[in-house]
Amino acid sequence: MFRLCFASMGNMATKAKEENGNVPNGISCENCSSCSCRSTTQRVIVGGAKFSKRMEYLRDPRIARGLSFSVRDRESMSVKGLLPPAVRTTELEMKAVLLNLSLYSTPLAKYCYLRELHDYNEKLFFRVMKDHTEMLMPLVYTPTVGDACLKYSLIFRRPKGLFISIKDKGKVSEVLANWPEKEVESIVVTDGERILGLGDLGANGMGIPVGKLALYTALGGIPPEKTLPITLDVGTNNESNLNDPLYIGLKEKRVRGKLYEEFVEEFMQAAVKRFGKTCLIQFEDFGNANAFSLLAKYKNSYCTFNDDIQGTAAVAVAGLIASLRITGRSLQDQVVLFQGAGEAALGIADLLCQAMVKEGITDKEAASKIWMLDSRGLLCFERPDEMNDHKLKYSKESPLTKDLHELVKRVKPTILIGASAQTNAFNAQILQNMLEFSSRPVIFALSNPTIKAECTAEDAFVHTKGKCVFASGSPFPPVTYEGKTYYPGQGNNAYIFPGIALAANACKATRIDDEVFLITAKTVAEMVSQADLDEGRVYPPLSKIQDVSFKIAVALAQYFFDTGVATVSPQPKDMESFIRSKQYDFSYPGTVKLNK
Repeated sequence: MFRLCFASMGNMATKAKEENGNVPNGISCENCSSCSCRSTTQRVIVGGAKFSKRMEYLRDPRIARGLSFSVRDRESMSVKGLLPPAVRTTELEMKAVLLNLSLYSTPLAKYCYLRELHDYNEKLFFRVMKDHTEMLMPLVYTPTVGDACLKYSLIFRRPKGLFISIKDKGKVSEVLANWPEKEVESIVVTDGERILGLGDLGANGMGIPVGKLALYTALGGIPPEKTLPITLDVGTNNESNLNDPLYIGLKEKRVRGKLYEEFVEEFMQAAVKRFGKTCLIQFEDFGNANAFSLLAKYKNSYCTFNDDIQGTAAVAVAGLIASLRITGRSLQDQVVLFQGAGEAALGIADLLCQAMVKEGITDKEAASKIWMLDSRGLLCFERPDEMNDHKLKYSKESPLTKDLHELVKRVKPTILIGASAQTNAFNAQILQNMLEFSSRPVIFALSNPTIKAECTAEDAFVHTKGKCVFASGSPFPPVTYEGKTYYPGQGNNAYIFPGIALAANACKATRIDDEVFLITAKTVAEMVSQADLDEGRVYPPLSKIQDVSFKIAVALAQYFFDTGVATVSPQPKDMESFIRSKQYDFSYPGTVKLNK
């Protein structure tokens, strides 16, 4: 039988040998007569260069431990001398990571260092992410990932995930078959059209699925080998990309219409065929029109959700529910004004309506309390342009205006939410006016990255005399006003999607319905302590985000079993133990176990 001792390239050769009877081009194998395991172990040859299993033990990110390999491991693996003699504890290795990070002066440089750490020592990367979440999450994800995506072609090194292009149409299953892991349970997929607040970045948007899935593991404890980032490259309308000689994607204009829809449909069917109907497919950063249509098309027949619509809605509503403990009002008593009416804003509005209906009012009454302003002005019946059904729900019998300040004075909102990527849209006058309509106005500036936020935390607290309840999409530092320090809440979707994915994977759920996001929002809100509220937070501190993910997963697992979408049998008696049993082990095992 054809076998190899190591995991990465060896698995590729083994898979090819078993399935095709030959080895991929550029990769060949020969018997390793010196192999200490005395079996038919092979040596991989790549491009004419031979790599012994000994070196592969040190280079495979899922085996590598750096200097944490014990003396016993080094002897059994025949790697003594290939490493310096020092043996470090995991804690010392993590200290070295943090000291290395301090050598870099920019967030992007720190991001690149962490990506390289992920490439050569997976376990250490996730362990340091787990233990230092509050420090490292802004580097691995928002806001730094925005800059990383803008420069993704330049900083591209080792590939991660799959790039499936429109040129692969008709052969998507073949491309998916190239992925070496057969038991993928979570996919994050993008077509790169609407990356954060940065727009169409094409294949450079791969930084988002890679970053999201790193948080799946670091925050939710989802085994990394069961995750897969994917970019559907259908071209780009970004002229900078099209003119960039280093651009890694297709240098063609975006494909639209029927061809696009057929391509996505082929991908969805191929993913289920390859990984099963319970594989979670998270849509990420698609353009508005495609985001809504794809969600409507697939949410009842696949295990899928759209994080920009539903994840953003859940985290925003979680913060709003928590804010009620400060303002002392119910949701149905609020008047909500949105700057922006894209997928994020509409998702929040829809979930808000759902929450208000739970309080006892009708959906129509709930929608009447929500006002929205997009790039063409107020959503109202006076508008000459045709609005989709999502926007029509929130249209008003009110004069058209494009002036947010005018609308604030007209509507007198108690909650102001920004999801428009318009820097400083919430100016000093608007913030001061908010204090006229509510003694504790709620200001959520949710646009990412930081440079796109509608206002800063400092502006919000200063111009409302420290009275506002504030949250943002990207992190802001604490603000001291008249002797009191406020800690701005960050409405990061990372509070939401790892827990949902953990529950869906553990239960092998077949569907993610709308109720999931309301349950998730309420779970997050319940974890905000009074001490957090006293400091100005409407979200738990990031240092507790793993606990948040776990609580969400437990609550949703029970819901999945209660509603019959869980396919695991029998139903676990202890849901907490069940969820824990599905989580990734962040520690090194006692002894390295090798395939002999």
